[in-house]
Amino acid sequence: MQKRWKVDPAVFLIAAGLVTLFLLWGVVFTDSLASVTDSTLTWLLDRFGWLFVLSAAAFVAFAAYMGFSRHGKLRLGQDGDRPEFRTSSWIAMMFSAGMGIGLMFYGVAEPISHLAAPPLGHGQPGTPETAKVAMQYTFFHWALTPWAIYGVVGLALGYFCMRKGRPNLISEAFRPLIGDRVDGAMGKAIDILAIWATLFGSATSLGLGAAQINSGLNFLWGVSISNTLGVVIIVILTAMFVLSATTGVEKGIQFLSNLNMGLAILLLVFLLVVGPTVFIMQTFTDALGAYLQNFVPMSLDSGAFGGGEWLNSWTIFYWAWWISWAPFVGTFLARISRGRTIREYLLGVILVPSGVSFIWFAILGGGALDLQLSGKADLITAAAKPEVALFTTLEHFPLSGITSFLVVILVSLFFVSGADAASVVMGTMSSRGALEPSRRVVVIWGSLTGLAAAVLLVAGGLTALQQAAIIAAAPFVLIVLGACAGLFKAMRAEHPPAAAPAPPAVTAESPPVAAVTQAPPAVTASEVPVGS
Repeated sequence: MQKRWKVDPAVFLIAAGLVTLFLLWGVVFTDSLASVTDSTLTWLLDRFGWLFVLSAAAFVAFAAYMGFSRHGKLRLGQDGDRPEFRTSSWIAMMFSAGMGIGLMFYGVAEPISHLAAPPLGHGQPGTPETAKVAMQYTFFHWALTPWAIYGVVGLALGYFCMRKGRPNLISEAFRPLIGDRVDGAMGKAIDILAIWATLFGSATSLGLGAAQINSGLNFLWGVSISNTLGVVIIVILTAMFVLSATTGVEKGIQFLSNLNMGLAILLLVFLLVVGPTVFIMQTFTDALGAYLQNFVPMSLDSGAFGGGEWLNSWTIFYWAWWISWAPFVGTFLARISRGRTIREYLLGVILVPSGVSFIWFAILGGGALDLQLSGKADLITAAAKPEVALFTTLEHFPLSGITSFLVVILVSLFFVSGADAASVVMGTMSSRGALEPSRRVVVIWGSLTGLAAAVLLVAGGLTALQQAAIIAAAPFVLIVLGACAGLFKAMRAEHPPAAAPAPPAVTAESPPVAAVTQAPPAVTASEVPVGS
């Protein structure tokens, strides 16, 4: 199998076997799976929620250091390499792979949910003051921090793979720390954890996408909303993204990513023009200012003095979700970023998608907040089912049928482009880091991801999807911290700090210091300047 499929048998068989056992558990003992995941999640959040909060803040600080330090001039590749993809395609691919479905799902639902239940008790439900806080925390969850998490993982992979010529594996980032033991059981365990986190992080997004597509079909044509239809949608789109994944990055993923970006921009421009344009721009400005002003306090709030339940449901869930996506998005970012300097890479990966997220939520969320605050719509009730919130909002703007259909298309394309990137990456991680894994391996991982999404959707709906993301990310947060440490050690070895010049040696012929040091001439009263 190793020869024909180009896989690492231990990593592939153990990872695929564990996932298969989990899926059988969910199919045969659905209630048991839901109960165990719920109790496991409660235990993790009670004892280790602070670790997610502190780690996410550390990743932001580490990314800032790497980007602006002397290491920022190094290239992800050899010094003579130049970027493989043009900048526009590079941005489109990393954005659609990173969080496309989530933006569609939460674009309206999150700001309205925070308006109904103020974050950490800041304000009264339904007031303009709370609306500002709602957008501030929405920006917090979707901008700098998640992309810093993706960025540092991709940086570690890109550095060791593209510059040092090592396999494109998470475990390679640990070589500076544990040496050749990374080639043994310890390294394989790290790569298996990376596959596990990637699969369930991706399955969470696929489940959310399927639920939103189902709601869109209900809005447009009255199709009933059910888990059965959700599973059918997952099966159809899984077949589509497996087909896309087997065409490779240059063809399938790049084409779909560019198409996604174009349609998303079209939707945003339309809503900006026909929506409350002035309010949207004011929302963008005010929320961005509040976000930047309060970034550090928000980043280090673990709920020790209240608000723990809200943080568990929102902030910690998001940090775990992003961490669970980090191995796949990081591997994908490394794959498409060869030839870029570390500074260019980090600025592009963190600032550009963050800016798009600010604009996205300002337009979708700002338009929804205006409808709610002005009394034109009751979106708080709609947000109780987040998958329908965006369609309910579009209903109050012109051409709602067309825009709603466009949303269904966009979610479907984000589903395909994100999931096929994930299946290729899992193929890479189970094939000794091969940048072009076997198509059969890619198909297997794509199919298992779709099955995992379907099983979790049936087992507990959206709640089970969120629980799976956090549980899968719990051990992997330690892996990401270790990868940062390994990267830092390797870069210091390649690019050590400049040494201070040594003082000149004193020889026997050198005159004593006292002999060559002359006292300043005495200043008389007549030589003192006027006014001194």
